[in-house]
Order: sequence, then C-alpha cells, then structure tokens
Amino acid sequence: MSGMTYMALLGIAGGLFATGLFGVLARRTVLFQLISLEIMLGGPALAFIASGSFHGDAQGQGMFVLILVLAAAEVALGLALYLALRRVAGTDDSDALNRLRR
Repeated sequence: MSGMTYMALLGIAGGLFATGLFGVLARRTVLFQLISLEIMLGGPALAFIASGSFHGDAQGQGMFVLILVLAAAEVALGLALYLALRRVAGTDDSDALNRLRR
C-alpha cells in the first residue's frame, strides 16, 4: 500500500468518525444516535485495517475483530434500552430519559 492511499484511508476514517460524532450530538432520537455510534466505530475500524495493511502487521485485523465485538455488544444493549424506553415512555426521544427520572 502506498503512502498516499494510506493517508486517504486515514482521512476517510476521520471523516467517518466526525460524521458519527455529529450525528450523536445533533440527533435526539435514540435510534439515530445508535446508528451514529455504529458509524463512529467504523472510523477507527477502517484506520486499524489501513494501518495494519500499511505496516504489514496482523494486529490491525485483530483490533478490527475487537471493534466488531464491541459494536455487536453496543447494538444488543442499545436496542434493548431503546425498546424499554419505547415501552415505558411511549417515545424514542432521548430527552424522555430525563423526564423519567423525576
């Protein structure tokens, strides 16, 4: 892999992370926040794969598998919380969590 390709992939990874961060901060619905978190996890995953390929090391692939496991756990817990919020509050607005505490 050439240096320019490596830098381009790192730029795309940073863009994915920034897009996901913006989605988490800008959206109020829990479902869109979960999707944005998945996009955020895609950025570091791409960076690890690109770095592993550039340096000729398999540790990038190992970290990618670790990120996949983290993403699966996040989806399972996030969707369970989303369904519980819909059942208790009747809405998917993340501000409903603050109203439930009162």
